[in-house]
Amino acid sequence: MTVKFRRHPDLRLTALAGEGVVLHLGARRYFTVTETGLTILEALASPKTLDELADAIVEEYDVDRAKAIESTKAFLDQCRASGLLVEEAQ
Repeated sequence: MTVKFRRHPDLRLTALAGEGVVLHLGARRYFTVTETGLTILEALASPKTLDELADAIVEEYDVDRAKAIESTKAFLDQCRASGLLVEEAQ
């Protein structure tokens, strides 16, 4: 079973000076994320696997794949806990 993630449909994203602001309209909460976090959330406009997201990070930033997977997984865990993601089992 493959798990794909996408951002919650109630999210609105804005880039501000090297970081991002995420507004969750349904929960009436906002979050700040790093530039990398914003890149991940922008990529999640369509469903992606952890591997697909890590590949996008490797392409965008100077980081090895193992570190990209580790960091992306940690970010997804935080987003999941905050209700920012929707998971789809395929």
